[in-house]
Amino acid sequence: MNNADRQLGMNRPIPRRDFLSGVGMAVAAGLLPRPLMAALETAHNKAHYYPPVLTGMRGTDDGTWEVAHALAREGKTWNRPATQSDETYDLVVVGGGISGLSAAYFFRDVYGKDSRILILENHDDFGGHARRNEFNINGRTIIGYGGSQSIQDPSKYSKESKRLLRRLGINLRKFYRAFDRELYNKYGLRWGIYFDKATFGRDHLLVPDEKTGLGDLFAEAPIAQKVKNQLKHLFSEKSDYLEGLSNAEKIEKLKRTSYSQFLKKYAGVDEEVISLFQQRSNSLWGVGTDAVSSMDCLYMSIHYGMIFPGLEGLNIDLDEEPEPNWLGTEPYIFHFPDGNASVARLLVREMMPHVAPGNSMEDVVTDRFLYEELDIEGAEVRVRLNSTVVNTKQISGNRVDITYINEGEAHRVRAKNCILACYNRIIPWLCPDLPDTQKEALRYNVKVPLVYTNVLIRDWTSFHKLGVQNVFSPSGYHHSVSLDFPVSLGDYSFSSSPDEPMVLHLVRAPCAPGSGMSAREQHQIGRYDLLRTTFDTFEREIRTQLAGMLSQGGFDPARDIEGITVNRWPHGYSYEYNSLFDPDWAPEEFPHVAARRRSGRIAIANSDAGGYAYLNSAIDQAYRAVEDLNGA
Repeated sequence: MNNADRQLGMNRPIPRRDFLSGVGMAVAAGLLPRPLMAALETAHNKAHYYPPVLTGMRGTDDGTWEVAHALAREGKTWNRPATQSDETYDLVVVGGGISGLSAAYFFRDVYGKDSRILILENHDDFGGHARRNEFNINGRTIIGYGGSQSIQDPSKYSKESKRLLRRLGINLRKFYRAFDRELYNKYGLRWGIYFDKATFGRDHLLVPDEKTGLGDLFAEAPIAQKVKNQLKHLFSEKSDYLEGLSNAEKIEKLKRTSYSQFLKKYAGVDEEVISLFQQRSNSLWGVGTDAVSSMDCLYMSIHYGMIFPGLEGLNIDLDEEPEPNWLGTEPYIFHFPDGNASVARLLVREMMPHVAPGNSMEDVVTDRFLYEELDIEGAEVRVRLNSTVVNTKQISGNRVDITYINEGEAHRVRAKNCILACYNRIIPWLCPDLPDTQKEALRYNVKVPLVYTNVLIRDWTSFHKLGVQNVFSPSGYHHSVSLDFPVSLGDYSFSSSPDEPMVLHLVRAPCAPGSGMSAREQHQIGRYDLLRTTFDTFEREIRTQLAGMLSQGGFDPARDIEGITVNRWPHGYSYEYNSLFDPDWAPEEFPHVAARRRSGRIAIANSDAGGYAYLNSAIDQAYRAVEDLNGA
């Protein structure tokens, strides 16, 4: 190990991998060797099994995706022998995320609490993208979210979604007290921009003060004077770059023009200026401003306060323009310490009370779930982890056969009903008998690759000294670094003092900026990039970025980093339509509408089926899938 790596702390003996890391590529022909599986002891009926505490490469970690990828890559249907179970379930759900768990919950409402339900999940934890990360430092548990973040705009939820939250005991009013909206303001922490040495020649953290206007914000930045002048003009002049067009024509122009194109073609700025804003849209869309419309950037600027200069002077009246459904109107405070993982935990506990004690939204945060009780014989509802479904087939007598791989062995179960709450693009391989038109619609959805990295640091005094709470990095490996949401709920207390440990939340959206490719094409490239990237690469990039960003505040990556969990989601957000690349379909013509059609006793759920990557979409589509089966 070289000296630079030692200075970064790459030799620190922190947990780097869970027990599957590094062995996923050993999967061959869809089955792991039995000796390897035995050595790993991954079966979830072990008393010590508790995935939330695992660190290193998480999310879709090695060992969870190879079987399905081999199936799709080879373009073949599953036709190998499998052990047939004697059991017949009332419902088998493929996918143990929010939508799959909600589908099981709604099914019990319709068909009775004694319905026998099996939920098959390919990951080693339930919840899907609603992933809980736990760290332990000096006997204290620090909780972070590794995926699905918050209950956004619950007032807009359907009556079914609102009712489910109420039945789970989620009192939204409690978040107004649980979420400390003044904590970071109390310490004078603001947002910042980090210019990294590798790109700009020197490390520089820019933190604006109250006296500095946006036009003068970049005066000390390590960029050329010409770039500074153009930025000052963009921020200060408020020019109407589309003067002469009507309001409707301006709106249409922005919908068909990427923000990068707008800056170049209409604002006339150089590529160096455009590159500074390239990653501003990554967190929401998973691609940069070269693949996001100027209209969407305008909405983000108005409603979220994100910086997209050059659009404010257009004087566009949006009163008659229907707002996109992703826009937030309520405070962004409806957040459990582990994000929406607590929603998944509440669903599991409601259907399987033997898995965890407690009966409130507060105690679910600190309850330790008994994973060995998730799949016990005789229970009405069972969750079987580490189980990748490879085939679902309608058979005579209105029954469905479901084949899955668990611990390297193929098994087959039979069900009266089946709900596919997995992502759309894999379904054509699981249901080869679907009509070709439906398969084509299912494949249209290319989920957005995303990385949510949680880094446990021993304290956040460096952020306090630098006066910063969240940082945007124009060229950073992770484009966003922020202190965690300040939420204290029940017996869980957030780190409210800078000398306490803290989870940092880092976001990366791998894509192909400047390639001229569509968003869907960039998502595919980003997925391949994620699956090829090792944890060592992530760790080195994390340590390098934090060191350059925070060293002036006394941060030492070798000393201050106590744990790293990389939540890698090659299939992350559900794809939402993009006005730059997608046709103007009528509502009934959208691909996700054709994709979710019921086939016999097989129905389709998940947020993909709603064309909307949010919690309420996952719940609503679960409800619809159960209704589809009930009306069949």
